[in-house]
Amino acid sequence: MMNEDLPIATFAASAGLRELCIGERGTPPQLDHPLDVQLFHIRMANSAGRREAASLLIRKMYGWRGYEVTAGAPHDANKITLYAETGGLVVGTMSLCLDSASLLPADQNFSSELDGLRQQGRRLCEPSRLAIDKGVTKRVFAALIHISYIYAHNIHGYSDYVIEVNPRHVMFYKRMLGFGDFGAERLCTRVGAPAVLLRLPLSQMGEQIRQWGGRMEQHGEERSFYPYFFPILDEPGITSRLTDGRN
Repeated sequence: MMNEDLPIATFAASAGLRELCIGERGTPPQLDHPLDVQLFHIRMANSAGRREAASLLIRKMYGWRGYEVTAGAPHDANKITLYAETGGLVVGTMSLCLDSASLLPADQNFSSELDGLRQQGRRLCEPSRLAIDKGVTKRVFAALIHISYIYAHNIHGYSDYVIEVNPRHVMFYKRMLGFGDFGAERLCTRVGAPAVLLRLPLSQMGEQIRQWGGRMEQHGEERSFYPYFFPILDEPGITSRLTDGRN
């Protein structure tokens, strides 16, 4: 069981989203989580035990597909890892890498594209190692992305997300979050699979959150994930818990 300290965010939701790891080709029955309505907590993996729990989900979801997955690296002050848990089980995780002297994971394959943004004065961050267990509500994915946005943009002033994704997932990230093309397909050497680079200015993400956040199923014709983000009125409380370290 996870520690029962105050999470960054808590919400009740039902099942409904397939996992989104690079190279998705369906999942075997033993990876199913038959969830009904459950209470989900989003926390920061700020201890060795929590980082290992998140890493286990990454290894399960990526390793099952035959992709290369390295063991968890030592804690990096320029990276945060968020995870979602319900009933003591980790069901979703993502890391957010902040641009620094050690650069971003995407620099390994797309350094020229990223250097061009840096020369324009853009401050970059990279969501990475995203895994959502099979059958988990789309709100878990939305919550992890929204909290990473608050941490990067609202608290630390970063300006852009850049992300490496498998080509088969490009349309998902464009349609559901508004990412745009930024780097042509090449081999992602970290996982041994093809990848393209996408970019999303965080000011654009903020506009979508203000317009759609918290509307849930009352979103009319909007088909992105933004209605499943938190309402904009929830951001101050989430920001406070992130900055106070109560997570």
